[in-house]
Amino acid sequence: SLARPAVEPGCLVCQQEKMPQTTPFAAKFRHDPYTRSSTRYQPVETHYGGLCYHDNSLVSGSLEALIQHLVPTVDYFPDRSYIFTFLLSSRLFLPPFDLMSRVCYLCLEQHRTSDPQIDKRRMREIAPKIVQLLTEWTETFPYDFRDERMMQGLKELTHRLALGDELSRRALQRVTQRLLRKLTTLSQYEEFLVTTSSVGMEKLTAQKAKQQSVRREDVLSLCSDPFVMAQQLTHIEMERLSYIGPEEFVHAFTHKSTQDNSKGFLNKRKTGNIEAYVEWFNRLSYLVATEICTPVKKKNRACVLEFFIDVARECFNIGNFNSLMAIITGMNMSPVSRLKKTWSKVNTDKFDILEHQMDPSGNFYNYRTALQGATHRCLTAQTSREKIVIPFFSLFIKDLYFLNEGSASRLPNGHINFEKFWELAKQVSEFLSWRLAACPFERDRKTLQYVLSAPIFSDDELQLASYESEGPENNMERDTRRSLRSSSSLLIFFLLCFVLKYIITDCKSF
Repeated sequence: SLARPAVEPGCLVCQQEKMPQTTPFAAKFRHDPYTRSSTRYQPVETHYGGLCYHDNSLVSGSLEALIQHLVPTVDYFPDRSYIFTFLLSSRLFLPPFDLMSRVCYLCLEQHRTSDPQIDKRRMREIAPKIVQLLTEWTETFPYDFRDERMMQGLKELTHRLALGDELSRRALQRVTQRLLRKLTTLSQYEEFLVTTSSVGMEKLTAQKAKQQSVRREDVLSLCSDPFVMAQQLTHIEMERLSYIGPEEFVHAFTHKSTQDNSKGFLNKRKTGNIEAYVEWFNRLSYLVATEICTPVKKKNRACVLEFFIDVARECFNIGNFNSLMAIITGMNMSPVSRLKKTWSKVNTDKFDILEHQMDPSGNFYNYRTALQGATHRCLTAQTSREKIVIPFFSLFIKDLYFLNEGSASRLPNGHINFEKFWELAKQVSEFLSWRLAACPFERDRKTLQYVLSAPIFSDDELQLASYESEGPENNMERDTRRSLRSSSSLLIFFLLCFVLKYIITDCKSF
C-alpha cells in the first residue's frame, strides 16, 4: 500500500511582507464568501473592471477579468479562496494549459517598460508573489501538470524569474521538485490499482473456487474482529480518497460542455481516481455478498452476516460512511436478502438501525444529519481518530452534479456565474479537508490483501450460490437456477476448451 501524498506549505517570504501560506483547505473559506449578512451591508450591486459584486461579494465577471483578478501585482495578491475557486472552475471554460499561458503573459508583460533596470527591479518585487501563486496551483491541482504544456509554462516562468531574482528562482525550483514527487507518487498509485484490480482474473478464480468441494479461505479465518475489519476498510477508503484531485469533480460533468481544445486536455493522461473509488465501493459490496452466500452451512452464513453487521456499525462509529453504505448494499442484494433461513438466525436490530441511518427518504436526511455531526466532531477533534470523515461518495457526487445542473455557468450577459462556483468550491474544499486526515489505525496487511484481492462472484454466480445455499421457493426461482446452472456448465466447457487448446499449442511449439 502506497503512502499518502503530503501537502507541503509554501515557504517563501517576501522582503517587504510575509506572503500568505498554503493552509488546510477548510481555512480557505473561513471568511465565508457564500453567506452575506444583511445587517452589516446593504444589498448593493457594483461593477469594477469587468467584475460584478453584490453586497461586497464577487458574483460574476467576464473570463478575461477573472483571469486578470487571479494575477498578482506588486501591491496585490488574490485571496486564497478566489485562487482555489477560479482554478477549480476555470477548466469549464478553457483548458489549464491555456490559462497557464495567459497567466504567464500577464505576470511578465504587464510590468514591462522600456527601461531594463526598472524591469529588473519590478521583477524582483513581483517574483515572490508569482512563486506563491504557482505554489497554490501546484499544491492544490498537481494533476494539471501531467500535461507537458503545463510543465513547459512552469519552466518558462522559472527561467524568466532567474533573470530578476535568484531567491525566487530557487523557490520555484523547490516547488517543481515537490510537484514531480507528487506526480511520481500518482503514477505508482495507478500501477498499484492495475495490479490489485484485475477484475477478469478475479471472476475466473471465483468460478474455479466455486466448483471445488474444498471451501476456500474466508474472511472470518483471517479477521474475526469487526473493529479491526472496519479499521482496515477505513485505511483503504482514506488512501483512495487522498489521490482524488479536486479538478476530477469538475471533469466528471464537463464532457458535454467542453470545447474541442479542452477535450484534448481532458483525454491527455486522464486521472481516473473517482472511477477507481467507485469501483472499490462496488467491489466491497460484492465481496460482502460473496462471503455471505458461499458457506454451505446455515450457521456459518449467519456468523458471516452478523460479522458484517458489526463491521458496518463500527464503520458508522468511526465516521466511515462509504464503507457502511457498501456493506448495507451488499447485504441488500437479492441473493443475500432472499436467504430467509439465514436471516432468521440473526438478531437484525443492529442492522435495522444502520439501515435507518442510511435511509434515502427525505434526500438522505438521517445520513446528512449524521454526516453533519461527524463534521462537527472533526472540527473540534482532540485525537486523530475523531478527525475521520468519509462521506457516502456516490451521494456526494450526485450533490455536485445537481449543483452544476441547477444553474447556468454563464449569465445572459456572457459573464461567468461565479456565485455558483463559490458554492461548488465550498463543497469540494470541505471534502479536501476531510481527505487530509491521517488514518490512525494500525495496518493488518493480511486482512488488507484479502479485502483487495479475494475472489468475488458476479451477479449470476451470486444468484446461483444463493440457490445452492437455500433452494428455490417457487417455479420462477427453479427456472432461474436451472438456467444459471446451464450457463455455468457452458462457461466451464469453454474454459476447458481454451486450456486444452493452449496446452496443445504449447506442446507443438516445444
